[in-house]
Amino acid sequence: MKVSFHTLGCKLNFSETSTLAREFAAGGYERTDKVAEADVCVINSCSVTEHADKKCRNLIRRLHKLNPAAIIAVTGCYAQLKPAEIAAIDGVDIVLSNNDKGDLFRKVTELGKKGVRQEVTSCTTEELTRFFAAFSSGDRTRAFLKVQDGCDYCCSYCTIHNARGSSRNMPIADLVKEAEQIAAEGHTEIVITGVNTGDFGRTTGESFADLLRALDKVEGIERYRISSIEPNLLTDEIIDICARSPKFQPHFHIPIQSGCDRILAQMRRRYNTATFAQRIEAVRKAMPDAFIGIDVIVGFPGESDEEFQTTYDFLESIAPAYLHVFPFSARANTPAWSMPNKVQDSVKTARAARLDELCHRLHRAFYQKYVGTEATVLFESTLKGGWMMGYTENYIKVKMPYDRNCINKTMRVVLTEVDEQNEEMLAKAII
Repeated sequence: MKVSFHTLGCKLNFSETSTLAREFAAGGYERTDKVAEADVCVINSCSVTEHADKKCRNLIRRLHKLNPAAIIAVTGCYAQLKPAEIAAIDGVDIVLSNNDKGDLFRKVTELGKKGVRQEVTSCTTEELTRFFAAFSSGDRTRAFLKVQDGCDYCCSYCTIHNARGSSRNMPIADLVKEAEQIAAEGHTEIVITGVNTGDFGRTTGESFADLLRALDKVEGIERYRISSIEPNLLTDEIIDICARSPKFQPHFHIPIQSGCDRILAQMRRRYNTATFAQRIEAVRKAMPDAFIGIDVIVGFPGESDEEFQTTYDFLESIAPAYLHVFPFSARANTPAWSMPNKVQDSVKTARAARLDELCHRLHRAFYQKYVGTEATVLFESTLKGGWMMGYTENYIKVKMPYDRNCINKTMRVVLTEVDEQNEEMLAKAII
């Protein structure tokens, strides 16, 4: 029996899909990338925007067209929020809520073959209490370790609380064991991931800082990265831990969503621009070379041209290394859904384009600072046009001629020039 996996959305989904794949492998299934060969197709869905929902629907139809005989099982956030909508799509056999994700292999086994019946599970937000432990393995040089799930913040535009439930986590001792397993499988870098990672500890009374200290002691792991952390949770203590430890890399992904205080209040974010700027300053004081990536939403209801310009000017002034830009997408059952003064799609597109241009300029400037300097790169197995790829400590994407002996190894290199077309840095190994 063969199974194919299709992951949409975030790093958290990637870690969960990898765990599901291990369960299928233990049950005798062979993983395949060829849909036409698969007996089962598993989709781990995302629902952060309407586009994400549409992408999942299109994927279901494409899989069913390529292989009408394959069982199609859908789980994840879209499956949690709109199970009936997914179940109505031709070809779908199993739809599982996020609470039932861990039962997916058993459900497929019980179903046996396509067309017997349709299995659909659903649950309310209050019933989302199970923690599906997950980490990625065997797919990349870096492993993604899920340490936390759910979110209690309930921002006015976001469905994540409905899709993932309240903030919860595994005990630190269990996560350390998973990190040790990751190390035993040969991975040397872990990306710490969750829905609201910095909120770790709601279940166990522990803290995110405690977790970082414990993971720092795991032998065999050379590098850690924090996938994303809310600015109000990026404490001086966490910054200090990352700055002092050679394992925690100078790389932070911090969502701001808007650089206008009125819009931040409408979004129900838990900080203002002054706090955000102070957190950026604190990171740079402790780690001057830190790569800082920022999420930002354009076209939130009521955002005027002047307020967008305020956001633009603020982002330009703090000069992050990268911007991840999202046009606002109204989601049902959120306060922002019914807010007045919707911004036209054409305006959102134009604003996103301006921030994309700013991102390119800031990203290029960050790379240019390091031309001619030395760095340590962990190279991946990816072979692309004769090149292999890797990342420096501060997340500069580097390429050099492919050498299989360099895979999954950290190497000292000289960063020689910027490939501006592909936003990569060329490197030369130090012999």
